[in-house]
Amino acid sequence: MSASSPSSGGLLTRTENLRLQLADEIVSGLLAPGQALDEQELAKRFGVSRTPVREAIRQLSASGLVQVRPHRGAFVALPTRDQLHDMFEAMAELEALCAGFSARNMTTAERHMLDAIHQDLRGLVHEGDPLRYHERNEAFHGAIYVGAHNGYLAEMTVMTRNRVAPFRRAQFRTTGRLAESWREHDLVVQAILRGDRQAAAEAMRAHLGFVRDAFRSYAGAG
Repeated sequence: MSASSPSSGGLLTRTENLRLQLADEIVSGLLAPGQALDEQELAKRFGVSRTPVREAIRQLSASGLVQVRPHRGAFVALPTRDQLHDMFEAMAELEALCAGFSARNMTTAERHMLDAIHQDLRGLVHEGDPLRYHERNEAFHGAIYVGAHNGYLAEMTVMTRNRVAPFRRAQFRTTGRLAESWREHDLVVQAILRGDRQAAAEAMRAHLGFVRDAFRSYAGAG
């Protein structure tokens, strides 16, 4: 199965860009919990029709960042600290399983692909571009989901990752986080390449713990 569904076509691209921008503003606090999201105002602000705005709001609702109230409209919503903790905890265990299975099940070609993405990320660390790093980071984790060769596990992991994605993306803005992320990835990659299932799972679990802590630092919650 595919671990991601890339956008295709202008509408999907506009919707995705809008969703990412709104998610960033919600997570960073620029849009406050309880604030109304007016489709017409957002369409005017971003220079798009109301159709991509409506779809972006629907996607944000599915990720828990927006609450849609019948006959009242859409409002900014954020998970509580306890909910975020539970989400990151589940994410860490699912990704640890994927990493462990990948150490056992990845084909030679998949291992080469993972290492190639890992090296791409090292270059992006030196460029210091959080957005491009995040995009390639999605491919890195997606390669591990696929390499686990367990479609049901990959499906659950992608679903959970989509829910946590805005918070994972935000943590890349903390100083020095890109380099730290790459070093954490390196432990995962080396364990997978040598076929060490336990070490791969432990390294991935630790990585997600650092991601959680980095987001808390970014959000001023920790």
